[in-house]
Amino acid sequence: LVTAILVMGIASFMPGVHVAGFGTALIVAVVLGLLNIFIKPILVILTLPVTILTLGLFLLVINALIILLCTNIVGGFKVDSFWTALLFSIVLSILQSIMYKLSGNDK
Repeated sequence: LVTAILVMGIASFMPGVHVAGFGTALIVAVVLGLLNIFIKPILVILTLPVTILTLGLFLLVINALIILLCTNIVGGFKVDSFWTALLFSIVLSILQSIMYKLSGNDK
């Protein structure tokens, strides 16, 4: 629910990110969660040498690719470019960290 609200909020002020409505944002939150659970670990393992060489910065690229994959899965959610997806993933991660810290649900 928190991620869906954040997706709606980010889409309202970030050009290049389009969300059809709150229902779509809920679906985006669920799909992002599932992609992060099942697909992201595979991508991290496959790109481990590049991630080590870039001192972990390549994980930002993986996050952007997950966002772009989500745009292909969820209708009503569109991110215009890779760079927009990269910025969207950074902003979403920062805001999620802040929200979970404020709510006391941080890991």
